[in-house]
Amino acid sequence: MAEKPPAFTVTDRRKFTSEGDLRPDETGETSSSAASETRPASAAESTGGRVVTMPSPKSETPAAKAAPVKQEEPETEAPETETEEGLPGYTDEENAEQHAAYQQSSQQIDDMLRQANPGMGPSAAVTFEHVIQSIYVSAMLALGAGTEQGQKPRIDILGARQSIDMLAILQEKTKGNLTSREESLLQNALFELRMMFLEMTNAIAKSAQHPPAGRS
Repeated sequence: MAEKPPAFTVTDRRKFTSEGDLRPDETGETSSSAASETRPASAAESTGGRVVTMPSPKSETPAAKAAPVKQEEPETEAPETETEEGLPGYTDEENAEQHAAYQQSSQQIDDMLRQANPGMGPSAAVTFEHVIQSIYVSAMLALGAGTEQGQKPRIDILGARQSIDMLAILQEKTKGNLTSREESLLQNALFELRMMFLEMTNAIAKSAQHPPAGRS
């Protein structure tokens, strides 16, 4: 039995017909080839084969938004315990307690002194006259009073002036609130001290103009 010759299929691969027109079956291939040629390189090809993943932008939600800044209210200042001059201020109750404690301590001192000196009487109360006399004596000592005979007096002219000025302030601040005796005592003390102060400053000025012999 004779073998059948193998069947062959002839495929016309010409792109154009005999009339010069583009074959219909080549149109799709040409379009796909052109599309593949004009397609831009993928992200992997443009970055040398490395794939870079970009995070997608997150949509802001009300919770993600920054919370509004709450303005802090100014703190209420605590009541000041100092006076305008910067000195500490104390309540009437504190002053009363301090005064009572002082009186008790002072009484204990008097009791101790009387035990040591059986014939000693009670201490005299301090009056405004005692205040004047205390400042007066301080000024006199600063001007050289009370210096023993044969010794050179030690003069504190600035200390004397300070004591005199203190008496002058007392006179000004207590004007109209003193008895006639207190007012007279204060005026006489000021007059005597100012007179002694002038005599002392005049003597100092003369000694400065005419220094003793042997001194340049």
